Amino acid sequence: MDVLQEKIKTLTDAPGVYLMKDVRGKIIYVGKARVLKNRVRQYFQSNKNHGAKVKAMVAKIVDFETIVTASEVEALILECNLIKKHRPRYNISLKDDKSYPYLRLTAEDFPRIILTRRIIHDGSRYFGPYTSGLAVKETLQLLRKIFPLRTCKTFAKRPCLEFHIKRCLAPCAKKISREDYMLIVKAAEKFLEGRTAQVERELSNQMNAAAQALNFEEAARLRDILAAIKKVTEKQKIVTDTGDADAIGLARLENETCAQIFFIREGKVTGRENFLLSGANDETDPQAVTEFIKQYYSRAQISAAEILLPVDLPEDDTKLLSEWLGVKLIVPKRGVKRSLVEMANQNAEKFLSEESARRQLKNAQTLGAVEELKNFLNLPRLPRRMECFDISHIQGAETVASMVVFEDGAPDKKSYRRFKIRSTEGKPDDFLSMREVTSRRYGSTENLPDLIVIDGGIGQLNSALEIIRGAGHQVPVVGLAKQFELIFVEGASVPIELPKDSQALKLMQRIRDEAHRFAITYHRKLRRKRNLKSELDNVAGIGVKRRNELFKAFGSLAKIKAASVEELSAVPAMNKSAAESLKKFFDAR
Repeated sequence: MDVLQEKIKTLTDAPGVYLMKDVRGKIIYVGKARVLKNRVRQYFQSNKNHGAKVKAMVAKIVDFETIVTASEVEALILECNLIKKHRPRYNISLKDDKSYPYLRLTAEDFPRIILTRRIIHDGSRYFGPYTSGLAVKETLQLLRKIFPLRTCKTFAKRPCLEFHIKRCLAPCAKKISREDYMLIVKAAEKFLEGRTAQVERELSNQMNAAAQALNFEEAARLRDILAAIKKVTEKQKIVTDTGDADAIGLARLENETCAQIFFIREGKVTGRENFLLSGANDETDPQAVTEFIKQYYSRAQISAAEILLPVDLPEDDTKLLSEWLGVKLIVPKRGVKRSLVEMANQNAEKFLSEESARRQLKNAQTLGAVEELKNFLNLPRLPRRMECFDISHIQGAETVASMVVFEDGAPDKKSYRRFKIRSTEGKPDDFLSMREVTSRRYGSTENLPDLIVIDGGIGQLNSALEIIRGAGHQVPVVGLAKQFELIFVEGASVPIELPKDSQALKLMQRIRDEAHRFAITYHRKLRRKRNLKSELDNVAGIGVKRRNELFKAFGSLAKIKAASVEELSAVPAMNKSAAESLKKFFDAR
């Protein structure tokens, strides 16, 4: 602490950003200050007003560094960028913000609208972030139906199918000028901003102008775009006397905070997004609202005239944020604007309630099901890691085995394994196949599971037990029969039947079905590979290159068989020796 106090004495009175570090040198907090010396000093003074989180953070600080900026607004922008880069533990932050998708309007001569999860500062415009990947994909599909912008990365020499089905204006084939193309781009841009009324007016004017110029094909295309936009905007809720605004709501439930943001454009609610915040104290915490605004709008391009807030922020924060964003921040007390904020608060509460219910259900289906299974099967310990095996083949051909792994009731796909069975090739023998795959898996004591599940009845179970017990492993092993969902247990003459409505049975079904899916997928892959194999692959001296040249020259296997040695020798890459070998192979069959 003495070292820190000495360092504080050297701080400047200028604005800037400070980065707090722990004993490992990791940044655990990033903040901005109007006066660096005063702000940093506050952390190390005995202050009863410090909350529990700040006290815990200060106890871990062993060093800090500062970055001086020209103004407090610059400090604010730098703080946002550093939080996004370092994701400090003690900053209030948007959860999973690295994975949020955006819609990107590219900065090309003929721009495209594409889905991305990375922001690149190349002049492109980004819309988002969106919290639902499915919703943003649906939005992109809708945009491509309404606005026929190009989707290809490079220009082709002639129009593709997209042009013929009227999903692209084919700038690659010069079917549209850049000036006319950019009019459609601007319309799409305003549509994404929620300014549909303005888009409708402009498209209507363009349609009428095209009709007056007797350009009826262009007028019809604009008419179709206009009709599609009107159909979409009919679903939007009308809100009077609000103009363009973003309304922010906040709610807290079970130590989680949700920020809800409503987008109102031209008097209509055009969309909303939910964001979970980590590190917030409660739903009335002004700091949580401030941090959300900083982090959200550092990623999103604001197109509203004002931001409606649920709580009052400190006057300095309000002024600074307004200067940075170029919009008004207000806390409405009554009227339509207040009802919008309350609606955002209510939706945030609803989202948290649904998230809580979803987590409870997920827990019941995973760890809860694992605990149920332990009790039903009378296992010595909780089966946190389960491995399940399945065999797949057709009349003994291409026999394979799969091993899927479930950790705490959820699939751990990185640990899946697949096996090509060697001992039973050409003859169907599930018991021998099961002995082979279990001997290959449990030949060592590496990372043994808590429960082994064999897809099959008592025969498959006994085959696996012979190997597993022979290797000295005492891991519980059970067999799951397909027909009646009966569980066969070692040493028991009567199988166990789990309750039909139990989560334990549903877990066993999931792991069995996943093992079957994984096995049959591998089996089909090998079967396709076998079916694609040519007869020519069995001829000595005929490789891939010669085979391709032969098919190129003759067109079919039948014509290759009918060809003479001289004709075969004349094929590029062939010689007389290879031609004689090939002819001899076919004559012998």
